[in-house]
Amino acid sequence: MSVYDFTAKAMNGREVSLSEYEGKAMLIVNTASQCGFTFQYQDLQGLYEKYKEQGLVVLGFPCNQFAGQEPGKNEEVQSFCELRYGVSFPMFQKINVRDEDAHPLFNYLTFEKPFEGFDTNHPVAKILIPLLKEKHPEYLIGDSIKWNFTKFLINREGNVVKRFEATTDPLDMEQDIERVLNS
Repeated sequence: MSVYDFTAKAMNGREVSLSEYEGKAMLIVNTASQCGFTFQYQDLQGLYEKYKEQGLVVLGFPCNQFAGQEPGKNEEVQSFCELRYGVSFPMFQKINVRDEDAHPLFNYLTFEKPFEGFDTNHPVAKILIPLLKEKHPEYLIGDSIKWNFTKFLINREGNVVKRFEATTDPLDMEQDIERVLNS
């Protein structure tokens, strides 16, 4: 099994098989427009622009499961991403990424790369970790997605190589991306 076995709906409603990205490196991200990590869209777009000719594609999956931080309709999410951050990488319709209604792709991703912890030195971690412990301790159990902007790096063969939590800034993943692109 690989990520190529999954499909998801693009913003335009078209069912997209991830096998369309076969041979490319992928960065799969659950996103939200009203999150303390929303600024990561800018660097995700920058990575996409820098490495797309070498075979990187970023895939955005909006999710409203974390403190209602993606309340808009799909069209509003798409407009926000394009107008505010110039996002040109593929965005998909809103999905759930954890619990019983999680999209099968995210169940697979979290099975392949379990949670290894947050970067406690990240400035937003000082807010996020206490918030989770106080208001959502259930999110900290198991290997599921813990918050918005969890990122999974997929190699050209469709295998999950690495998981990066919200507390990893996209530019800090650049060496791992280059390693996947060059292997």
